[in-house]
Amino acid sequence: MTLCTPARKSTHHKNTRPRGQRPHGPPGGPRRFHVAGADLSASVAVFLIALPLSLGIALATGAPLQSGLVAAAVGGIVAGRFGGSPLQVSGPAAGLTVVTAELIQRYGWRTTCAITVLAGLAQLGLSVLRVARSALAVSPAIVHGMLAGIGVTIALAQLHIVLGGTPQSSAVDNVLGLPAQLADIHPSALAISALTVTVLLSWPKLPGRAGRLARRVPAALVAVAGATAAAVVAGLSVPRVDLPSWSSHALPGLPEGPVLGIAAGVLTITLVTSVQSLLSAVAVNKLVAARGDRSRSVPRSNLDRELAGQGAANVVSGALGGLPVAGVAVRSVANVSAGAVSRTSTMLHGLWIVLAALLLVPALDLIPLAALAALVMVVGIQMVSITHIRTVTRHREVVVYAVTTAGVVLVGILEGVALGIAVAIAVALHRLARTRISREERDGNPLLHVRGQLTFLAVPRLSRALHQLPQGSHVVVELDGSFMDHAAYETLSEWTTGHIAHGGTVETTGPSGARIAEPAPAAAADSAAPTCCRPWTPWHNHQCGELPAEGPPASEEGPEGPESDEPRRSSGLHLASGIGKFQRNTAPLVRDELARLAREGQRPSQLFLTCADSRLVTSMITSSGPGDLFTVRNVGNLVPLPGEESGDDSVAAAIEYAVDVLQVSSITVCGHSGCGAMQALLGSAPEDPAVPQTPLRRWLRHGRPSLERMASHRHAWARISGRLPADAVEQLCLTNVVQQLEHLRAYESVARRLDEGSLTLHGVYFHVGEAQAYLLSGTDEVHSYDDVFTQVMPTDSEEADPEEADPAETEAAEKEAGKADLRGTDLGRTDLRGIDARGTDHRKAEVRETARAS
Repeated sequence: MTLCTPARKSTHHKNTRPRGQRPHGPPGGPRRFHVAGADLSASVAVFLIALPLSLGIALATGAPLQSGLVAAAVGGIVAGRFGGSPLQVSGPAAGLTVVTAELIQRYGWRTTCAITVLAGLAQLGLSVLRVARSALAVSPAIVHGMLAGIGVTIALAQLHIVLGGTPQSSAVDNVLGLPAQLADIHPSALAISALTVTVLLSWPKLPGRAGRLARRVPAALVAVAGATAAAVVAGLSVPRVDLPSWSSHALPGLPEGPVLGIAAGVLTITLVTSVQSLLSAVAVNKLVAARGDRSRSVPRSNLDRELAGQGAANVVSGALGGLPVAGVAVRSVANVSAGAVSRTSTMLHGLWIVLAALLLVPALDLIPLAALAALVMVVGIQMVSITHIRTVTRHREVVVYAVTTAGVVLVGILEGVALGIAVAIAVALHRLARTRISREERDGNPLLHVRGQLTFLAVPRLSRALHQLPQGSHVVVELDGSFMDHAAYETLSEWTTGHIAHGGTVETTGPSGARIAEPAPAAAADSAAPTCCRPWTPWHNHQCGELPAEGPPASEEGPEGPESDEPRRSSGLHLASGIGKFQRNTAPLVRDELARLAREGQRPSQLFLTCADSRLVTSMITSSGPGDLFTVRNVGNLVPLPGEESGDDSVAAAIEYAVDVLQVSSITVCGHSGCGAMQALLGSAPEDPAVPQTPLRRWLRHGRPSLERMASHRHAWARISGRLPADAVEQLCLTNVVQQLEHLRAYESVARRLDEGSLTLHGVYFHVGEAQAYLLSGTDEVHSYDDVFTQVMPTDSEEADPEEADPAETEAAEKEAGKADLRGTDLGRTDLRGIDARGTDHRKAEVRETARAS
């Protein structure tokens, strides 16, 4: 049965362009700089966050305060223009505070600027070598430990300023000097700091609608502005920001100091800025994907280009007397959450920083230093993320995290990272070499449990444990590991051979209890063309240990045509062989479960109604087992209306039995691509009394309502999320699933259970060529526009951890990422934005015209 539909005209393609796409202008036309409204508003939001943070980080490092503004402006304009992550915002980062402060104290500000320039050149060189992704190979426990150590060091230093004193040169000195500082507290500075911290922590938690509107203003800006206003109104005498004239701004000089020390500084700046920026770029990718706005496509981050952009920004920032530049998580999250769609928002935020540095100097000079110190102290505390600690603990890497953190706090960043790498290597070697071998009794038979990697180091203990097992017994060897070297394999194989020779049996299983297949014999391994039997493959692929038959496979037409008897004889042999393989391989695994079902009876949870097509294997696409599905199959997965003339009692009886007797909790109608019944419906002529009504023709009458639904303008448009139906056949296959669900609701038993809320209906479409299932969204809802089938994603892959960005102020990043996640959940509305309405109408008209002709 073939489908006779008119070919689609090429003119329809021009109407399927997404709404956000503009037609190309005439060649050679002038290019105008276009600023999207979302980019403009996002740039203002990021600017309001970056301004106080830049001043606070500059204060924490001991650098001139203008250097923070220079780094923020350069990070926005240069890194934003040339970087590979369009929505990432760069600038002075809290993670660089400790190393920058140490360099300034040791070599002075002008040499530190020169070191920043050299670090930028090093980043440019690394980008040319295309090694950006190598930075992601560093263990997350080391990265999080390094940033936690930096956060602890920042918090200890800023605590002295919060109390009205002056920080010391190292974290240890700050801890030792804390008792003396507590004895000499300055009440004014402490009051300003307490006000700043209170506003900073309470502002994101304001309740109600008014609070939701107020939270649009960044908490950092509100906290610093509120503390400044309080200090001015109360007339408090506290140290304030003192921005000197830009004419006296210090620029870099030639490096002065020991070569090894300067090289170590360049290496440290390069390492920290590169790793932090690249991890932040990866996190921005996840946030953009979670936002789910397909109408405004944002390209994924190019990490090598991002590294080059960061290098260029550091060269320019150092040359202009600015702090080192890196990608910053808090500003990047704010940029994505504010709806930015291009790198224009990042560049505009840099421009606003430049204007503020030139025009708002009198206002900035009113900010108390204690307010900035309190802001940076909170940032440092938030860098010690509880979520990161839980993650590394879950992955058994808390030792690496703790050693790295302690090393950074007590010794230094490079030394702490080196200690963390050494401990991580030691932990990996320990896991590789550690193997636990235990023995227990299960059902009267010995069970040998081997947990861990089996290498030559474990062979003596493995051999001793194997030879202590009783001869002639049935032994189960359970291997719970992912690697076995040649020495361990030979030991296990030789013992297995000897144990079987003495009358025993051996069953080798994995951690789930599933048997591990024995290796093929050497003769079979050396044969010319055998292929291994894989699950869910057709019979003609089952050639394990045997040569394929001469000539074409059964699926091809031989010289005698498709009606040859040879395929029929081979099919009979395949059927018998398949049953034999079931008895040998599968029956021992399911015998206990089938025995339980035989005793207790069937209790399926699903009535699964699908097509009789041989390509549709229900247990394969649903990962179900014995007793899970009560399956009804017929040509076209049709549900005849109850009481209809020439109805089919077998389907109605199955529905009644499943709903009233088995008490299933859900019914699923599953259609598929390329359905022969749907092709027959489209290709059939109007009913003619003179034409004899065969059983197939009479049965396909129950599909006529689906054809009428597709041709009607009064019903929703059934389609797959994100694209239009490929042709009229696919459109009818989708529509048929929706229509048969309507037929199900007409059954009295189904309607009663639906009213009680004890039964649900589901629609599924399986694309055979893609091996992809699509689930009908909201089968219990009345759709305002379309019936949408959404793609079913794999459920065994873990979500990437969005925490691996810049851990500075991770709590804010988590909240914004959660908001972005929620914005991507409206499947129907989001998908409709990506399809041009005119193209949809053309396709609807074309397919419905085909349906009417049928």
